[in-house]
Order: sequence, then structure tokens, then C-alpha cells
Amino acid sequence: MRKFLVVLDDSRECLNAMRFAAMRAAKSGGGVSVLSIIHPEEFNHWIGVGEIMREEARERIEVHFEVFAKWMRDRQKVNPELIIREGEPVPEILKLVQEDSEIGVLVLGAASDNKGPGPLVTQLVRSAGDLPVPITIVPGEMSKDRLESIT
Repeated sequence: MRKFLVVLDDSRECLNAMRFAAMRAAKSGGGVSVLSIIHPEEFNHWIGVGEIMREEARERIEVHFEVFAKWMRDRQKVNPELIIREGEPVPEILKLVQEDSEIGVLVLGAASDNKGPGPLVTQLVRSAGDLPVPITIVPGEMSKDRLESIT
């Protein structure tokens, strides 16, 4: 089964990337893998405090994921999988794409402000020629109706 890999973060454009991935998966008989990455520098404290903070970060991710997962299951009939990794985002994304041969498309949301499309889009587009999968970049400001019409 071909899977759409989408990155879950706190960005506003993440919502459209999630929608697009779920709609495409539903219409193509594919699946959705949702990757969330915890930055290790968040836990450079005493060992006990760092472990508590790591667990709290995982809990926040799981709650955030469940909001998207419920919509995907209820509206798109797609049951997404959650993958949580620790590290720097781009290397972790690239590592996952290499490890999971079922991932067929990387879906990223692009910010629409004057700062550019966002760090993930900027960094991954630079190495797009070396990726084993295509990247789909979903505009953050695209309406839900437009997303439905193009998927």
C-alpha cells in the first residue's frame, strides 16, 4: 500500500497538508503516516526532568494527532499511523523515507507569510532531486473546498 507521509507540527499550514494527505489516500486506496519530531534540545536538563518533559511532549503530540486522526477516520475512512521521532526534522524525515518503502509521497504544507514557505519546505526542496519519493507542497491558504476539488 502506498502511504502519504505528512509532518505534524504546530504550524498553521500543517492542517492543509493533513487534509490533502487524507483525501488523496482515501481516493487512491492508500494510507497516511503522520510523523512528529521532538527536538532533543528541549530535554537538556537534569535526567529526571528531561524524561518528564519528553513524556509530556509525547502526550501533547498524541492529543494533537488524535484530533486529525478522528477526522481522517470519520470523514475520509483512513486510519493514520503516528510515528514519533527525536532529532532534527530534515534528517529524521529523510531517514523515515529511506526506512519505509511503502511511503510514496511526502506531503508538506507551505506557509503563506512573507517569511517564505517554512523551514521544512525550504530545506527539503533543496534536496528534492536526491529524494526517493516526490514531494507535494500544499499551500497553507488553500481553501478546504479547493483541496477537495483537486484531490
